[in-house]
Order: sequence, then C-alpha cells, then structure tokens
Amino acid sequence: MTNPSVHYRACNLCEAICGLEISYSGTQVIAINGDKNDPFSRGHICPKALALKDIYEDTNRLKLPLKRTETGWETISWSEAFDDIAATLKAIQARDGNNAVAMYAGNPSVHNSGTFLSGTGLMRALKTQNIYSATSADQLPHHFAAWQMFGHPFLLPIPDIDHTDFWLIMGGNPIASNGSLMTVPDVANRLKAIQQRGGKVVVIDPRFTETAAKADAHHFIRPGTDVFLLLAMLQVVFDEGLDKTPAFVTGLDEVRTLVAEFLPEKVELKTGISADSIRNLTRAFANAPSAVVYGRVGLSMQAFGGACQWLLNVLNVVTGNIDRAGTAMFTHPAVDILANTKGTYNKYNRHRSRVRGLPEFMGELPVSVLAEEILTEGDGQIKALITSCGNPILSTPNGQQLDKALEGLEFMVAIDIYINETTRYADYILPPATGLEVAHYDLTFNALAVRNVTRFSEPLFFKAENAKYDWEIFQELSARLSGEAGAVPQDPHAKVDLGLRFGGYNLSLEHLRQHPHGLDLGPLRPDLPNRLLTQDKKIHLAPELLVKDILRIRKVWQESKVNTHFDLLLTNRRHLRDNNSWLHNSQRLVKGRNRCTLMMHPDDARQRAISEMDNVKISSRVGEVTVPVEITDKVMKGTVSLPHGYGHGRDGVQLSVAQTHAGVSVNDLTDDLVIDELTGNAVFVGVPVRVEVLEAIGNTV
Repeated sequence: MTNPSVHYRACNLCEAICGLEISYSGTQVIAINGDKNDPFSRGHICPKALALKDIYEDTNRLKLPLKRTETGWETISWSEAFDDIAATLKAIQARDGNNAVAMYAGNPSVHNSGTFLSGTGLMRALKTQNIYSATSADQLPHHFAAWQMFGHPFLLPIPDIDHTDFWLIMGGNPIASNGSLMTVPDVANRLKAIQQRGGKVVVIDPRFTETAAKADAHHFIRPGTDVFLLLAMLQVVFDEGLDKTPAFVTGLDEVRTLVAEFLPEKVELKTGISADSIRNLTRAFANAPSAVVYGRVGLSMQAFGGACQWLLNVLNVVTGNIDRAGTAMFTHPAVDILANTKGTYNKYNRHRSRVRGLPEFMGELPVSVLAEEILTEGDGQIKALITSCGNPILSTPNGQQLDKALEGLEFMVAIDIYINETTRYADYILPPATGLEVAHYDLTFNALAVRNVTRFSEPLFFKAENAKYDWEIFQELSARLSGEAGAVPQDPHAKVDLGLRFGGYNLSLEHLRQHPHGLDLGPLRPDLPNRLLTQDKKIHLAPELLVKDILRIRKVWQESKVNTHFDLLLTNRRHLRDNNSWLHNSQRLVKGRNRCTLMMHPDDARQRAISEMDNVKISSRVGEVTVPVEITDKVMKGTVSLPHGYGHGRDGVQLSVAQTHAGVSVNDLTDDLVIDELTGNAVFVGVPVRVEVLEAIGNTV
C-alpha cells in the first residue's frame, strides 16, 4: 500500500473549529488527527472530529433528490425537483399570500459557509415574514442584549480566557460543548493554564458538570434563578464600592438604583446560594487583576434569558472587566461583517406573529410559535414549509405539537442529508454535498474566537456524481422563485475573498490557501469606544427595553407559590460526543452506555421510592416520556436533568445506528407557551415536571 496523502482543514462540526490532519488514500479516509501546526487548536481534537469520516461514508446519507410518492420515496432528477418545488410554492403564495410559506434554518447553517452565504438569498426570494431558525432556541438573548447595549446584535463580547485571572462560568459547560458563542479549542488546557498562573475558575450551575469538575469552585443554583444572583452581585459591587466603571457608558446611576433592593440575604432563598457565598464570590471577581463572567445556554434558555445576558454584561462593565486583556473583549476577524455598518440597527418589531403577536427580531419570529402558525386556521396560516439542515421536532419546544403540525402541512421541502424526525414529512428532500466534500470558511466562529484567527478549508474529496453543493441548491431555488431560472450559480466564497481583502489584515483567499494550517492574527485587542456601534459611541447600561423587564423580574421574585403537581425543575444537558441531534448516526459516537438517562438527586429519588436505572415517567404540561433514571448528587436537589437531541424512535426515520440509542426527546416536555417574554427565546431551563416510577428495574435481582 502506498503512503497515504495528507489534507488539512478545520473541523466544522462544532464551534471550536479545531484544525485537522486527515490521512487518506484515494477516496478512503485512513485517519483523522489534530493538526499540531494549527496555531489556534494546537493539535487538539474531540471525538466528534472522527464523525467526518462517518458522515462521508454513511450509507444512510442522501446524495440525490427524493420525492414522496404513494409507494414511498423515489429518486428524481434535480431539474424535476426544482421545477416541481418552485411551481408548487408559487401556486401556494399566489393563492394564500407570501406568508403562507415559511422557512426554518437549523444550527448547522452557520457550520457551512455555502449555506450561510446563500441561504438568506432563498429567504429573500420567498418574500415571507415567516422566517424561523435555531437562534430563538438558544442564543437570541445574547444578540438582544448586544444590540441594546453595544449597538448591534453581532457585536458580542468574548471572554479573553487566555489572559484572565478569574473566569466565572454561569450556565455553560465548555468542556463538553467546546465553547459556545465563544470559539475556543482545547478549552480544558486553557482552563488549566488559568489555574497554573494563579487564577481561579468558578462554575455556577444546577448540575456538577464536566467543567465544574475541573474548576476551583462550583455553586449549585436553582434552575432559572441566575437573574437574581446577577442582581445581587451587582448590588454588592455598588454597596461595597467595588465598581470601576469606564467613562464611555450611560445609565450607571439607573442600574445602581435598580439593583439596590436585591440584597444577597433576600436572594439566597430564590437561588439556593448563601448570602455569604454571593458576597465572597463578588469580592473575588471584582478584586481580581482581570476577570470575566461568561454565561451560555443555561442563562439564555430560561424565562429571563435576555435580562441575564444584559446583567452579565453590566457586571463585566461596572467592575472594569471590559476591553482589556483578560476581560470581555471584542474580536477583529479577518472578514468583519460589521466593518461597514452604519446607522441604527432597527430590525425589531417590524411585524408580529399572527396568532400570539410576538415581535420579529433580526428578521425572524420566535420558533416557539411555528407550530401554532401552522395549526391555527385563518388568513396568513402557514401552508408550506422549507427546512434547511434542521430538525425542529427534536430541537424546539413541544416537539409533539410540531410533529402534528408538520404532518398536516400542504407542502414541505427539506434541504438535508438524512431522513430524520422532521424531514420524514417532506414532499421533497434535497441533499447537499457536505463535510469533506465542501469548501468552508468560518465566518461566524472566527468572529467569536478568543484569539483573532483565520483559515480556509479546501474540499478533500469531489462531491458524488450529480450531487450539488448547498449554495447551488439555494441559488437555483432562489432564481426560479425570483423569475431568473437559468442563472448560473456562483461560488459564494468569492464574497469571502472580497471580505478578506477589505478586512484590515491584507489577506485574500489565495493567501489563505497557501497557509492550510491557518493564520494567527494575534490576541484580542482593546478598541473601545471605537468598536461600539451605538450612535453616541457609549455602552448603554440601562436601555429602556431591558430596564422594563425588571418589573417582570420583581414580580417573580416576590412570588412564593409552590407547584405541588409538577414539583421538580427540568434542565437539559449535552455530552462531548453529542452535537444536538445531528451526529447520532455515527457508531463511534453513540456506542457505549446509554447516555439518555434522567439524572436525579438521591433525596428526590428516595422520596419517590425510585432506585438506580428504574424506568420513570416524566410528565409536564405538554407531554410525557419514559426513561431510565440515574441517581447522582451531581444535580441539585429539586432538579432533574435530561440530555437534548435524542428521541429518534419515531416512525419513518431512516437512521440505522441511532435506533439502538434512540432515547427520548426532552422537547416532548418543554412548553411552547413559555418563553422569555423580553426576547422571544424558548425556555428549556427550569421546566416544571413530575417524575413517577414506572418500572422498578433497579430493585430486581
């Protein structure tokens, strides 16, 4: 056998964008290892990287268009698929209006630059207000707070963890997630480096996570109460004179007044964290030479997600932990989509959802209303849906209701490589070339990285015969809907080249091709107030929309009612080998013990006569599931935890490996009617549930 060839690229399966060294021979992948010459990931990879080989070789992966017929799925030509789809969508919109067609974009959209650069073109061609995405499932609060405070939804502060002395992590588990809205490969060694230079890492979470196990301290917090902890910490900052607020802010006095009533002694009953712990934590954070607080899905996916991200930013700012080494900083990516931004950002509340009247933000409606917009009859009812690389039945609230809604659609198109829980309802499935077959530039994750870095990934293999790239599919559909049939699709990476040339680093796509390991453009650097996009070039600490939410917060704070029927609070979790719902057809990732278990505290289990691995029924307002229980003190008393992304046992799903680890969907329990009222984000943290023993397996011999 001849020596294998070597190909270098970035892994695009999660936000860490680790560099890969892929050994291959012909069209066979021999090995995937970390690229030791990648200046950012430094040879680190996680188990998910090996799934790129599995996806490429997967016999379940679709490569040609499928059409649903009375006798099952039928392979058809691209031209027939495009003709039929365009004609049907036009007919529906001509009859019922443009808003009768909706589009949903899933999480993988930002992991493929072809989709990212061309998918919005299809949304524009549809001329519909019914646009949805995974953004309102887990990260909308970040964008909302950034828009209100810094002037733009994509001007997100990033923790400079490579230089910090104190990293406070709230509702995040970067050891498992590899960072999220914080691009950071090799996070475990970066965490260790903080400790080795004398710094501290503290985790606040209802679960003793994989990250908490490596931290210096961990505090359990009752799910959904982080907003009260942040208010109390700010009260301590001002009360004890620990503030070091920079000059370029507005609203400081208003914030000081707002937080004054939230004394740690009053907050401890809500959060479960003692007043002494709150005060000591705040002092340690404020007095560290540099510090940064980072909050992720555990904060965003709760009823006060927007307020949490607002107050988290305020805490960083008023303690002086903004725009200097080791604090919250802003990136300067090689392709800077904000470079030429002018004027006030105004993509908010330009229209509202038809049924519940929730406002649009960033051109999208909250995904929690998608099912009701399909099911509720009347003018403007959604009759057709396009999904792009998403599985909302498993990833959005009340999946069973959406299951029913999709089944009743008049027409559905899925752009996806699998027949999964969502795409099984499609009339047509259009599968793009993917993974090792496509070029990729990380427009999003380079802009969220803890260092300024850049890298372009060339395709390793040619796409399959007659296959199409994602951008070819989007552009072809857009052209036909816009009356431009016959237009030749253009590789959108020409836009990347243009962005590189005007990005401030004197780069081009050809230059990056000559550096397959990527380029390190340096650490995050101070650039405030220049980087701000507010009209007055100041950080707005007390924007009106955010301040108004204090009324809702205060109301919940003063409530003392207890839900005696749904008496436990459900949170979700992820595993290093999982990536939402879209890697469960890789044998190497799903093998081993069943990870879809309900974690329950020993005291809660004892009270309900539940033993280890008993099958239990979990009930919520919207549904119920059955799952084995795992009794552990790694969850807070009164809290239970179920992983997200599972639930592959539905009829019609054609994923071979996943069936052996189907699990249950946590989103058959989450409630579509419960959202963060400020931002419209779904609530997956602190869902009230009831747990009952169904089958006492743990007690059998």
